[in-house]
Amino acid sequence: MTSIIDLDADVAKAYLLKPECYFRSDFPSYISFQTILEDVAAVLDNRPYTDFQKPKPDLSYKMSGVNYEIISTKDGRFGWRPYELIHPAIYVTLVQTLCEETNWNTLQARFGELHSGVIECTGFPLQPEPGGAQAGTQVLNWWLRYEQRSLELSLDYTHILQTDVTNCYGSLYTHSIPWAIHGYEAAKADHTDNLFGNTIDKHIRNSRYGQTNGVMQGSVLIDILAELVLAYVDHKVSEKLQDNRDFHILRYRDDYRVFAHSDQRAAEVVRVISDCLRHVGMKLGEAKTSQSTNIVEASIKPEKLAGIQLEGMDIDQAKTIQKQLLRLHAFARKFPNSGALNRLADQAFQKFSKVTEPPADLRVQVAIVCDIAVVSPRTFPALSGILAKLISLAPVLDRPALWDKVSTKMQRIPHNGHLEIWLQRVTRAKGVEFDFNSTEPICQIVAGKTVALWNNDWIESADLIAALDVKKIVVGKPESLEAIPDPHELSLFRQYAEFS
Repeated sequence: MTSIIDLDADVAKAYLLKPECYFRSDFPSYISFQTILEDVAAVLDNRPYTDFQKPKPDLSYKMSGVNYEIISTKDGRFGWRPYELIHPAIYVTLVQTLCEETNWNTLQARFGELHSGVIECTGFPLQPEPGGAQAGTQVLNWWLRYEQRSLELSLDYTHILQTDVTNCYGSLYTHSIPWAIHGYEAAKADHTDNLFGNTIDKHIRNSRYGQTNGVMQGSVLIDILAELVLAYVDHKVSEKLQDNRDFHILRYRDDYRVFAHSDQRAAEVVRVISDCLRHVGMKLGEAKTSQSTNIVEASIKPEKLAGIQLEGMDIDQAKTIQKQLLRLHAFARKFPNSGALNRLADQAFQKFSKVTEPPADLRVQVAIVCDIAVVSPRTFPALSGILAKLISLAPVLDRPALWDKVSTKMQRIPHNGHLEIWLQRVTRAKGVEFDFNSTEPICQIVAGKTVALWNNDWIESADLIAALDVKKIVVGKPESLEAIPDPHELSLFRQYAEFS
């Protein structure tokens, strides 16, 4: 695994223009942004999108909806998290700006400087090995450099304090990006495009109605910029704490673990971190802050420990599929949307996929799986496989009514676009072809309807408008896929299952 910041500028540029870096999501295989990114890059031809926009007042930052927002719900109720598909013309310009050789060299040198303090940074975005997945690589990195490193530090320290940043991406102050790249004083003294950090800041604001609070979530490029700002915070923390080694700080993205020999010392260190985070618009969350004198136990997520127990004992001891699903349901209620739940759901899918006889309680089983999806919508890709298998066991004439009940229940979940994208995959599959109607624009595009993802009203160039044709994101049809998903579609959940 190679850190992206260690790549040459041209290699980094080519990598960041890949669709899995543009938006790191587990969309079905027939959805891809590769063609749009390639066509937009060809039209821009290393020029910025600003060369292709209309004159004032019709500029991008004067308009809403320039980026496309897809909101994911964490609990099926009010725990909403927005992800953004950055306008491709702005995204390509951001990549071009960041990866211009001089700028990239400056960024590399700056990261080297910022990462030289008292905080051990473990979450920088990595380039996967050939054939590997971006998300899976990050899971492996988290396990190796954060969880395992934490366990190792139990040899040296007796206390641990864990905390994280509340709404990290949504609260990041965009002007802190040039501060992080060029230094606070230099950036405050020069607000022009002479400093490429100001250009990056401007492009982000131009895509978000001029907002300075918050950055888009969902792309590897923005992950790099967020890591840059957090590394800048690390540098400020190091200046205040200097090289006093009666503590150790691990940071994985916006998660902090402070190791010390007393609760008091750990709390003192966290207060310094909190003070420095406020400088860039961030704050620590009280809800996830905890202290412990058992570093080994505290270093492993509770849901992982519970998942190991359920995987090794509870599910195997449940003699019927309904009992197994009920135990999975109980786990989902306690640890919704967790990585451990994804893994357990995938294991259940693989086990249930071997069933050949329709169970007498099939409708009950379908109801239980649906309710798991309600409380843990992020798990739906794995759950969709279970639903597809169960409903395939029902009499042919009963299947449409079952899918209708499933889709009706799923559509009651607010902001469930990501879930509906996967629901469309299983309801429109070969031999199923249920008439699933969704208000999610990506689903409508897959269904052949003409809808917009990005607001292009600020663009003057007809060539760029043509390059942005959203029909290009559909590179296949759900009708060509098997009704029961092939295991490779859910490979992420098992590729690094032992680590999550």
